[in-house]
Amino acid sequence: MHEQSQDPKELLLQTDEEFHHLAAQHHELDDRLHELTAKHYLSGPEQLEEVTLKKRKLQLKDRMENILRQRKG
Repeated sequence: MHEQSQDPKELLLQTDEEFHHLAAQHHELDDRLHELTAKHYLSGPEQLEEVTLKKRKLQLKDRMENILRQRKG
């Protein structure tokens, strides 16, 4: 009964290895994006990295949302 009252994402972070790994990767990419956006100017390679990181973050988030939907359904 306690598990149902717990936030589904928090529960998955504790019990699902894949979800936990995806969340950790998402956090790492988010940290790097914050580093890039803190700069006043981005070089060409940094601009490309920023776009790539944003796309990868979205892919990770989509996968995490799919896992959440599967567990709820």
